[in-house]
Amino acid sequence: MTSEELEIKFKDAVERINAHDEPFPADFLLRLYAYFKKATNNYSRPNSSKPIINAFKTNALFQIQDVSEDEAKQIYIDLVNNYLLYRK
Repeated sequence: MTSEELEIKFKDAVERINAHDEPFPADFLLRLYAYFKKATNNYSRPNSSKPIINAFKTNALFQIQDVSEDEAKQIYIDLVNNYLLYRK
């Protein structure tokens, strides 16, 4: 898959998750958060008003520090596809 195709599939996965109207499990949200941040090369600090949430987000990012941006996009796509497949 080319980088352009991966980017299109990644953006589609982001749109599908954003359009989903049911609540997500917290662990799933943390994984989505970490892989999204890595895939978009966004290293801004977590900005929740609750320090414990910031700690969880920081830990999630730390756990995937060796993942490349393209790998993060593919994992994000796979997470979305698997989650939505089993929620139908």
